[in-house]
Amino acid sequence: MLTIENLNAGYGDFQALFDVSLELAEGETLAIIGSNGAGKSTLLRSLAGLIRNPAHSIRFDGEAIGALPANQVVARGIALVPEGRRLFPSLSVEENLMIGAYGGHKEAWSLERIYGLFPVLEKLRRRPSTALSGGQQQMVAIGRALMSSPRLLLCDEISLGLAPTTIKDIYAALPSIKADGTAVILVEQDINQALSVADRFYCLQEGRVSLSGRPGEANKEQIKAAYFGLVEA
Repeated sequence: MLTIENLNAGYGDFQALFDVSLELAEGETLAIIGSNGAGKSTLLRSLAGLIRNPAHSIRFDGEAIGALPANQVVARGIALVPEGRRLFPSLSVEENLMIGAYGGHKEAWSLERIYGLFPVLEKLRRRPSTALSGGQQQMVAIGRALMSSPRLLLCDEISLGLAPTTIKDIYAALPSIKADGTAVILVEQDINQALSVADRFYCLQEGRVSLSGRPGEANKEQIKAAYFGLVEA
């Protein structure tokens, strides 16, 4: 479904990614792990069209999309849940959700289905997004992305700053999200949380892939070394 080949990306004169290559299959969950500044968010922003790159560096269903703007990327079936949620503070919960349906790929997700996934949101649908807890806001951010009915959902640090019980509730929604064959790329600093739901993982260290594989293939010491850039003496 998705192929990234020798991606070099950054902001202005700052380069955050160096020759990153990876692949994602239909319906697969891919975890991107790494410490702060490893380039994880830059990778997702590149995939979402928020950072423009050479067209051929990112291919989705065989089409070169690296140079497309965000609105065209969404229309092709890729949606981002950004770090920090980025809800519209002047809009209600339901209005924030409806924004996600604009320019989407197809009509697989509806308000009714979002409320079935996160029942608490239906009770709060008329409230402004600023009146919600952090966990409830994260549910709205995920729901907004799903309203575009993506084939690929990009999740950037969706557990950041949330209570363990709330994180558990959010991750419990992943099987329902994947039920229609939706693929997921999950960026997390929490290694255990990310690997518990992933089919495969890539570890980034200073903008480069330092380790990749299936969760059961690498031991804790190998992951730790790749995560922090440790080299044995």
